[in-house]
Amino acid sequence: MTIQSTRTAFISGAGSPTGIGFAAAKAFGALGYKIGITSTTDRIFDRVRDLEALNIEAYGIVADLSVPQEVQGVVRDFLDKFSTLDVLVNNAGMACVSNYSEAEDGAIEDYTLDGWHSAFARNVDTTMLLTQGFLPAIKLSSAGRVVIVSSSTGPILVMRNTVAYASAKSALTGFTKALALDLAHLPITVNAVAPGWISSTTQSAHEIKQGEATPMGRRGTPEEVASAITWLASPQASYITGQTIVIDGGNSLAEERGV
Repeated sequence: MTIQSTRTAFISGAGSPTGIGFAAAKAFGALGYKIGITSTTDRIFDRVRDLEALNIEAYGIVADLSVPQEVQGVVRDFLDKFSTLDVLVNNAGMACVSNYSEAEDGAIEDYTLDGWHSAFARNVDTTMLLTQGFLPAIKLSSAGRVVIVSSSTGPILVMRNTVAYASAKSALTGFTKALALDLAHLPITVNAVAPGWISSTTQSAHEIKQGEATPMGRRGTPEEVASAITWLASPQASYITGQTIVIDGGNSLAEERGV
């Protein structure tokens, strides 16, 4: 697959060296894209240096994407540097992070409204605000793409005590479909990927065990998810929109475990 070197991609939530966001940044960079990446901490600049070591032109921005003013700054700074945007990958969002003090999982009786709102702010608001901010630039692309990194938890299946997270990720399914319909005439495609148990350095022993219990007997890799993301952004996927690709090693297929 040949990509013009003038094409650009922006990936949120790319601060971890072993995460899906950074794997996507490397995959797009290998295809000749100029890359913008962001995270909530200055480790994003370490990722920029990692990309540059691979001869990938990259730009990093620190921001809280649940804050509209910070999103506006991200959009402005990226477009000041690269002028255009062809592909937006909304990867920011996870189950819970340490700087959120309110309960976001466990029994629903223990939730606070602030905890509920923070789950949606991190997973849904970030996606909406970044897409809204970049959409005028994407509309100018000859082949605009929006890819949303959701989760199998919520849209496909659920775990106990994850009502807020599962609800937020399920909301991204509706967002994907509705936006895809609104933009199909341009044409801009909007799709999602729904990873299952994917290897990361932050997984608990229980999560690792669950990954090994999938029908394929292993966890997926960030690179396998990144491959699906880059394909959805490719010319070969130009007639696919409003869809969610599940990447879970068959985990959502099997009713039984350990048989």
